[in-house]
Amino acid sequence: MDIRMEDIRVIVAIDFGTTNSGFAFVHKENQNDPNAIDINKIWPGDESGLNAKTPTVLQYDSKYKNVTAWGARALDQDKPWLPPQLNYKQAIKDYLTEMRKLIEKRLTTWNNMVKFPDQVRIVLTIPAEWPPHTTGVMRECAYKAGLLSKLSSNNLEFTTEPEAAALHCLNVVKTHNLKSGDSFCVVDCGGGTVDITIRKLLEKDVLGEITERIGYPCGSTFVDKEFLKFIGGKVGLHAFSELKTNHYNQIQYLLQEFFFRRIKRKFNGKQSEWKTIKLNLLKYCSKLQDYVTGDRKTEMENAGWTVKIDFPSVKEMFDPVVNKILEMISDQLKASKEKCSAIFLVGGFSESSYLVEKVKENFRFQVDSIGVPTSAISAVVQGGLYYGLNVNTVKTRVLKWTFGIEVAREWVSGKDKKTRRSSDGLIYTFECLAKRGSKVDVNEPFTKIFYPVRANQEVLAFKIYCTKSADGKFCDDQGMKYVKTLKINIKDVHNGRNRPIEFSLTFGQLECKAAAKNNRTGHLYKEISFVMEE
Repeated sequence: MDIRMEDIRVIVAIDFGTTNSGFAFVHKENQNDPNAIDINKIWPGDESGLNAKTPTVLQYDSKYKNVTAWGARALDQDKPWLPPQLNYKQAIKDYLTEMRKLIEKRLTTWNNMVKFPDQVRIVLTIPAEWPPHTTGVMRECAYKAGLLSKLSSNNLEFTTEPEAAALHCLNVVKTHNLKSGDSFCVVDCGGGTVDITIRKLLEKDVLGEITERIGYPCGSTFVDKEFLKFIGGKVGLHAFSELKTNHYNQIQYLLQEFFFRRIKRKFNGKQSEWKTIKLNLLKYCSKLQDYVTGDRKTEMENAGWTVKIDFPSVKEMFDPVVNKILEMISDQLKASKEKCSAIFLVGGFSESSYLVEKVKENFRFQVDSIGVPTSAISAVVQGGLYYGLNVNTVKTRVLKWTFGIEVAREWVSGKDKKTRRSSDGLIYTFECLAKRGSKVDVNEPFTKIFYPVRANQEVLAFKIYCTKSADGKFCDDQGMKYVKTLKINIKDVHNGRNRPIEFSLTFGQLECKAAAKNNRTGHLYKEISFVMEE
């Protein structure tokens, strides 16, 4: 039995990120009160109450059977990669299980009358670049983690991180004097990926999408990598690599306790306000001296294992990442055919005053307003809550893929390649239904009429494919991906080939529906759903 929306009492949004994750919840009755949103900030190993996210990290026992720590507490582990004893589904399930335990604990403390999970709508925000089978995998993992009472439960919703970030920005558009019809750019600066889209504010606070989302791995962790590269240049890259392999926890300690607190969070790009910092490496990486050899070791011993970090060095850590983000914003503004009224920066890296100032410096003459919304670091999880309460908020989308089906026709000598001729004298080609870059209304169908290839044909298979290319000729072209097959039975063979069948693709919130019906009678043969790939 499906759960009715009127039975839902609490919305829980889970931001399952590649670097950090978090969750928040709100009672449905208090949905119009921003102060009623509860963003979790108490985590295992981090009870400071300052952080809206915790690392997406697990620590297992020696047999990889049981989770011994997760989140910030798991950063003490020595190995950062997924061991061969584990597969990614198991790791996702285990992480969501730990998340679910904490959510249940928080909900019980907050309101022990809420029945979990039957009175809770779960919204999972996922990275936009994840492949098309992602939601199926995540649904399975969520079910096994105890977030759902049954696999097919309808109290689970999905939305992408960039879309959730844009929904959060709806809370601030009016304070920036945006009105219906205005467009704004959302720059979601996460730890791993930066996603940028331009959205349009429509009537009744719904959103349209103006440009195709672009994303690139240039989030804040790449500034961390530049810092580690700088340290490696001082002690020797091989020595630093050995430390990372054998004592990963010390690398994390150096990043969290020194780089983040003393440099990354405070750097604003103003040389007059910068004082050179002395870093005692052995204070944070005591095992480092075991791997440094030769002249490098002599130099470091003479310096007391101290490294001086001056302004130009720090600027060189930030600039490759910041410049890539500026390039991406510029590309999106050029791609939009409409004036962009505002730029909103959200995500963890939006806390960087240097990044914000560089964006303002570069685009202040193109865009009227540039800012960082309140609670920008938790924008995705708050946008997830908004989506869970208002699933019809997104009105239009820009297709990220070209969709079509495989069709057959008679092979023609002199026109078609011999290698393309099938054993039964046919040639199979790609028939485009919806082209990448098209702006479509949510639940807008794309339809075409097709006919049987043979007069006595009783079964018809619509094989759906997608490609990043705006065009495609054959379903085995490079970059072409098989999605799903809709197979129907057509028994009215007395009409021969004169049997028009209307095939349609309808693009919903995250799902796409494929349907085939008799064009003469309107009879629906069959309908299937699949998840669109971002």
